[in-house]
Amino acid sequence: MGKHQNSVRMVGYAFLREHLSLPIPPVLRPAMVQPVARVVAVSDSVLGVPSSVAPDGDDVLMHVLFALKHEGTDLLVLNHALRHVPAQRVLDELRARPTGQFIRKAGFLWEAFRGDRLEGAEPQGNYVDLFDPALYVTGPSRRDMRWRVSFNGLGHLRYAPVVRRTAAIEAMLAKDLLGQATAFASEIGPVLLDRALAWAYLGETESSFAIERDTLDADKATAFAALLRQAGEARLLDEDYLVALQNSAITNPLEHAQQFRTEQNWLRGPARGVAGVTYVPPPPDFAFDLMQEVMSLANDSQTGKVLDPLVLAALVSFGFVFIHPFMDGNGRLSRFLIHHVLGRSGCMPKGFVLPISMAMKRNETAYLQALQSFSTPLRALWKVLWIDEGRYDFEWLGDDALYRYWDATPCVEFLLTMAEQALQKDLRDETRFLAMYDAALRAMELRFDIRSNALATLLLGAFQNQGIVSKNRRKQFADIVPQAAFDAIEETVRRQLTGADVPD
Repeated sequence: MGKHQNSVRMVGYAFLREHLSLPIPPVLRPAMVQPVARVVAVSDSVLGVPSSVAPDGDDVLMHVLFALKHEGTDLLVLNHALRHVPAQRVLDELRARPTGQFIRKAGFLWEAFRGDRLEGAEPQGNYVDLFDPALYVTGPSRRDMRWRVSFNGLGHLRYAPVVRRTAAIEAMLAKDLLGQATAFASEIGPVLLDRALAWAYLGETESSFAIERDTLDADKATAFAALLRQAGEARLLDEDYLVALQNSAITNPLEHAQQFRTEQNWLRGPARGVAGVTYVPPPPDFAFDLMQEVMSLANDSQTGKVLDPLVLAALVSFGFVFIHPFMDGNGRLSRFLIHHVLGRSGCMPKGFVLPISMAMKRNETAYLQALQSFSTPLRALWKVLWIDEGRYDFEWLGDDALYRYWDATPCVEFLLTMAEQALQKDLRDETRFLAMYDAALRAMELRFDIRSNALATLLLGAFQNQGIVSKNRRKQFADIVPQAAFDAIEETVRRQLTGADVPD
């Protein structure tokens, strides 16, 4: 205990992690006793606590109650810490404060995590939310009549990722991106929309494979595009459906799954040996149970009614890829699940697709950072022994709670940003291009009689080359295109690119 008697005195969640030697990653913003007048964030990484407010000594329950009051609800720490609190200690505190909201939250979680009942407990008072809606994105409220606590987390107590209400997330949610997507589809009309979506489906397919550094041939492209068009079907997620999707996404029949994986897999980088293992998903026994929870979250109609579909899509997509339930195809399927959730939400026109993978491909560093916000801390809790190339021995030093109660905030921020880019940059840019191309095509067809294929090639090349028809193209089509037409194409395309009217 003497290790706490120093100039830096931690309290709350950080104290519990250190004092109990919990096998979990460091607390995001540890609470420390500081020369402050009230509990206040002194930086992004430290919560300052006046000594008069800090819990005295090593009483675990007091630090739990302090954390619930001042630091929010961290189910990962609470799941471990409350197992170290004797039943009588909770009962004594409850009898002293039967209406206290934080002891009622602690008692509710104590019973839930330990699977035991606090006999003699008589909590009183009004219902209180487990998660403060001002601090967290919350789900549907599920009331516990015994403790008068409303579980309003994302999912259930068996699986409940958290999303903090950061300024970035609040700003994105206020934009109503799916509402904007619906308005966009209505604005441009069905003909132009069909062409833009055809381009979006192709771009989404190519980008999803490119992210995996996988070669895309005609068979793979056809299979994955067909898969994307299934997104949003009424069918609920279950193991059989996901296995069928994996078989559709993977063209190599030797890699087709029959069920969720029954062996350990891992991800690796370019380094040799242990250093090359960058992420280790949960052991197979954990993976099966965790997938039941992710599928339940995706299928829950009540959650779908109250949660922004893009937030739910991030939870399902990243939750899936962190579990890695198959030996191959997990990345592609995780991105398919984004479209599945969005399609089932009913918040966009049928068949509408946001080319989110295109935005992800363009922002691969940010994508990796979102993945590493979860994978890097958990990698430190796996002991990996290199046997020889391609063969490892894995020892898990934690428990499945690490995969159940994860902070999804960086992943949600990332997906919201990618959705905005997919709409505002990719789809709108392509639609503007199609409109400019159509106008240029009409203008040229009124002035010259040129083969349609040749004219299309020249126009596309000029748009890609900022209004210039290359010397090679002029030479290629010199026998069938008048010299004046080359110059007219350049003039027409430049006027479109600069927003000037094209003359009749």
